[in-house]
Amino acid sequence: MSVDLVVVGIGYVGLPLAEAAGTTGLSVLGYDISPFVAAEVAAGRSHVPDVSANRLQAMKAKGFTVTTDPVVLGTAETIVLCVPTGLKSDGRPDLAAVRAAAETVAEQLRPGTLVVLESTSFPGTTDEIVRPILEKHGLTAGVDFALAYSPERVDPGNTRFGVRNTPKVVSGHTPSCARRCSEFYGRFVDTVVVARGTREAEMAKLLENTYRYVNIALVNEIAIFCDRLGVDVWDVLHCAATKPFGFMPFSPGPGVGGHCIPVDPKYLLDKAEREGAELGIVRAARSVDDGMPGHVVERVTRLLAEIAKPLPEAKVLLLGVAYKPDVPDTRESSAIRVAVRLRALGAEVSYHDPVALAVPELGPPVSDLETALRTADVTVLLVPHRAYQLSRLASTARLLFDTTGQVPGEEVVRL
Repeated sequence: MSVDLVVVGIGYVGLPLAEAAGTTGLSVLGYDISPFVAAEVAAGRSHVPDVSANRLQAMKAKGFTVTTDPVVLGTAETIVLCVPTGLKSDGRPDLAAVRAAAETVAEQLRPGTLVVLESTSFPGTTDEIVRPILEKHGLTAGVDFALAYSPERVDPGNTRFGVRNTPKVVSGHTPSCARRCSEFYGRFVDTVVVARGTREAEMAKLLENTYRYVNIALVNEIAIFCDRLGVDVWDVLHCAATKPFGFMPFSPGPGVGGHCIPVDPKYLLDKAEREGAELGIVRAARSVDDGMPGHVVERVTRLLAEIAKPLPEAKVLLLGVAYKPDVPDTRESSAIRVAVRLRALGAEVSYHDPVALAVPELGPPVSDLETALRTADVTVLLVPHRAYQLSRLASTARLLFDTTGQVPGEEVVRL
């Protein structure tokens, strides 16, 4: 028995994709190497915030299940790889999950299948890494099976744009592969954009996130300069954003985090290095963004000095350790880097987050926020979760340092 789609990797990208495809009548199954993920889905518990438990139950009612048995891949008309592409300990791209997924698919691949990679990576990944693995048992891409690349564009926590109404870039190893890919996504995505080839689509994804990375670095550097000049950077941004053309607002903060923005530019830089290219603007942006946790620590140190409290004797409360508001994901969180730096300098650091789970390297979070606010020498707002009553934070904390620019009141110290 065949199934229209098997999604490999049921996480922040894979589960919303499976849901979107299933709403149009496609039969969808999931494959994941994690027994935990398979068990959670079987129990009707969603481990992905963008897909509620009720929506997961609706998916299950249509036949959606997740298995750890790779045999299911051999039943698929289309296989989409949605596995993570992170960084190694040395900061280099880590394609271990992509390679492993491709190896697993290759063992089950049958003629006529469309295989799509959605994982973010550098140009050449689909053709130079994935294709040889899929062809190792004698099938040829573009002849015996279709091979394509379509970068994921999931924005966790975004309630305005999802899989259906976010334009989908698609590409193929051959023109016929691209047509197969376009036809597939066209069944459940409103707008499909066909790239010239897989390398162009891979580069487009890196450009999207590097664009944000560079512009975040720009406003971060401006924020540091404004601090030196005694200029209110938030008012500067407010005024600049009123221009109806030629300017797009970005906000400064304690650094960049998540599974895309701090990671994807490093894939681009790694490829550039291997090709002998410089990409100096991207490298400069990396220097600024990587330095923001240190700037936050420096500002905290100065604030404490103003009240005659040395950092090694201070109690510092951090609010928010997720990488963005209202999302439990702490991957590459700049807030964690701030905490680690403060502790290394001797501060007594505690943290609170109404959304994220406990961070092992930081220990358990505080349970009584009210008491923690009243007893901390300085409270640092790093992530403005909706659960926080911002005006109450300002009135309760002994000293509040707002890195987000969202807390009202003149008594608040802002980045």
